[in-house]
Parts: sequence; structure tokens; C-alpha cells
Amino acid sequence: MDNALARELGDVVSAAQDYATHHHRLERLNYPAGVRLAVNFTADFDAMLLRRLMKEPPMQLAKGEFGGRVGIWRLIELFDSHKIKATIFTPGRICELYPQAVVAAARSGHEVADHMWEHRVPKEADIERSHLRKTIAALEKLTGRRPVGTRSNHSLALLQEEGFIYVSEGSGDHLPYHVSDSTGGARLLNLPFHFAIDDAMFFSFAWMGSSNPAQRITDTDRVEALWWDAFLHQYRQGGYLNICLHPFVSGRALRIAMLDRLINRMKALPGVWFPSCEELARHVLQAG
Repeated sequence: MDNALARELGDVVSAAQDYATHHHRLERLNYPAGVRLAVNFTADFDAMLLRRLMKEPPMQLAKGEFGGRVGIWRLIELFDSHKIKATIFTPGRICELYPQAVVAAARSGHEVADHMWEHRVPKEADIERSHLRKTIAALEKLTGRRPVGTRSNHSLALLQEEGFIYVSEGSGDHLPYHVSDSTGGARLLNLPFHFAIDDAMFFSFAWMGSSNPAQRITDTDRVEALWWDAFLHQYRQGGYLNICLHPFVSGRALRIAMLDRLINRMKALPGVWFPSCEELARHVLQAG
């Protein structure tokens, strides 16, 4: 083996070992009696905030307006009709843009969780802290509850300091697991999701200024089949599924109808639990 190849192999091994020190599988995953599979329905209610920061054109931003004016309301109605408690990951700025929708989600019993202040995490530690605290204050003012979960890249130490109990990001496992920072001092539960169960991967035209070959408009029947197969795979082995939605994507009527069919199929099987992310996280942490 030549020196260059040996160094490359050494780098791969080192990266794998480093990853392993920050990701910790649960010794056991105890669900309530009779539960075989936990399904989290989550929605990233960002309304194109990131695209505003990137100064994308008006037609792109209009999709975000649809999500705040129409899509989020359709998702709330869908979840309510099935008595599902969803988790709405919400940037703090959304409380200024669409306060009625945030209040409505909370009144329906859905969890309103953190999704950064304006859909980005500043590199400067003091500004990051300010953004997180502003988001916490904005969400608590509208919902009456301090958020305990996040979908972001905020530092684990800061999140733990501010009372968060879980994050929901990454795909390091198909089950909930713990993540820790480089010091090992901060550790939170992670509720992972995968982009194969993310609506934006299938229904995004002109996504983030992408070129024509990158456009994705998939038939809803095809997405329903893919997500149903993913659900069945996890159901058979007993596990976890985190479905990531966006109001400006899945809030379209045809996609709402697809989600309604999918949920009905899921509910027809015994032992399927539809908690909010907070409810699941608290149960896992207490039962573990």
C-alpha cells in the first residue's frame, strides 16, 4: 500500500471513529405497551425565509407565501381530522409573519418547536445565542409554552443550557439516538429523519435556484407508494419513522389528499403511535 493510500485510509478510519464518539445508540427503545412503531409527522414552517436571505426572485418567494397563508392551515386541518399531534418546527421570524397560524397550531395541541430565528445559525457565538433566545421568546409568547425541541444546527451546549431535550436532524440511525458535542459535555436525544421521507425532495420545482436538470415534480401516487413501503419496512421490524413536510410543498390540495390516504393506511394497522416529537422524546428519556 502506498503512502497516499495509507493516509487516505487512515483519514477514513479516523472520521468513522470520531463520528462514533458523538453518536450513541440507545440500549433499548421502550415504547408504550402495544406500540410497535412510532410515527412523527413534522412540518418545517419556514415560508421561504432562507430564500429571502438568498434574495431569490419573487416567484420563488410566492411559494412561501402560499405555505403561510394556505398550506399550514391545510396541514393543521389534516392532522386534527386524524387526531394526530404533529410537531411544527418554526423559525422565530414566522411569529411576525404568520402569528395566527402559529397560535392555531398550538391551540390544536400541536407542538411548536424551534427552527432557528431566520432559518440560519450564525457562526458568531454571541449572535447565535441571541437568535436562539429571540426565537424561544417569540414562540413562547404566542403559544404559552417554551420550546424544548429543535431542527437546526445550533450548538448542543447552547441548546442544553436553554433547556432543550431533543434535536431532530440527520440520518445517523433509523431509530432515535443520543448525540454529543466534541467535548462530550452536552448530549441530547436525536429524532432522525431521512431525505427519502421529505416532501421537498419530490415536489420542488425551481428549488434553491437549481438548474433545469435538477427540477423535481413527482407524481403523488409514486410518493405515496415510496413512503408506504418505508413505513411497512419500519413497521415489520418495529421502529421509528419521521415524516418531514413543508407547508408550501405539501399544503397543495393534491398532496394533502395523498397524505390523508397514507395516514388512513397507517392507522389501519395495530400498534402505530402518532405522538409529537416532544411526547416521544420525553417518553424515550423517561423509559430509558
